[in-house]
Amino acid sequence: MANEMEELIGFLSSPSPQVKKVAVDIVRGLTGSEDGLQSLASYSKTVLPSLSRLLCEKKDVSEPATEALVNLSQNSDLAAKMIEMGIIKVTMDILYKQGCDITGLLVMLLVNLTQLDAGVESLLQLEDDKVQGLYVMKLVRSFCTSSNEKKDDPFGHVGSILVNVSKNKAGRALLLDPKRGLLKQIIRQFDSTSLLRKKGVSGTIRNCCFEADNQLQNLLLISEFLWPALLLPVAGNKVYNEQDTSKMPLELGSALSIEREPVTDPEIRTQALEAIYLIILQGAGRRAFWSVNGPRILQFGYEEEEDPKVMGAYEQIGSLLVEGNDTEEGSMQTSS
Repeated sequence: MANEMEELIGFLSSPSPQVKKVAVDIVRGLTGSEDGLQSLASYSKTVLPSLSRLLCEKKDVSEPATEALVNLSQNSDLAAKMIEMGIIKVTMDILYKQGCDITGLLVMLLVNLTQLDAGVESLLQLEDDKVQGLYVMKLVRSFCTSSNEKKDDPFGHVGSILVNVSKNKAGRALLLDPKRGLLKQIIRQFDSTSLLRKKGVSGTIRNCCFEADNQLQNLLLISEFLWPALLLPVAGNKVYNEQDTSKMPLELGSALSIEREPVTDPEIRTQALEAIYLIILQGAGRRAFWSVNGPRILQFGYEEEEDPKVMGAYEQIGSLLVEGNDTEEGSMQTSS
């Protein structure tokens, strides 16, 4: 004989819309507490497929069903089971269905699922060469074409998905592929007024820079967008004089020669500096950095910095530049 929880889960598949609605609201309520989550986790084999089937219902049912799945997916074991049953495909299909009215929640579900390697691999569609990368391309397009000026920014959390994707080697290869031009599109979102978007962009750039040892050329191909995104957050607040800006590319010099909004979030400043460090570990990256007057910019930024962790990131770059200079000078003397 079915117990109360089994009966409740059974009602999620009821032919009666009213019964289904009451059942899904109760399940959503249960996912809001630790005890409720644990109770539902014991019935994951039935509750997860039942909730995922409700994602394509009308909003009064699909919204609480998605909220329940978002809460359940914070548990990594349950998230792994969702990925295994193909929920990323279901989510993407509904997300891009005309008239989708639960966009923000579906994006949040993808954020949680891509915390796992299996979730990133599923989103990258690695098992099918014909469509590989299509889901990520769609998300990047939505991230870059949707407005963040509204109070509600349903695609704003795509930045967090891209951070998760860029932790994966295959994900970085996709984002850095010059034919697709995805990283270039993503970087341009750094101008957004949304802190959420800025953090997503800076985290994604930083992760992609871990490929600088073998993808430096592809990173430098987009240097007109890359250097401003990395250097403006760590340039300090002063207005630069013409003597300094004349040694910079136009897009960087013009931004630094006027008053600008400071980047107050220390995490973004740290990530920008870590990305610069990864680039200048390579000789060609170091030369590119000098060519935009990067050391001078960091000198001014460091003078104004107060956060100890961010200061440590500046100092790490400073040590490498001094060391790199000595090495390059030594090799030039040897060759002459």
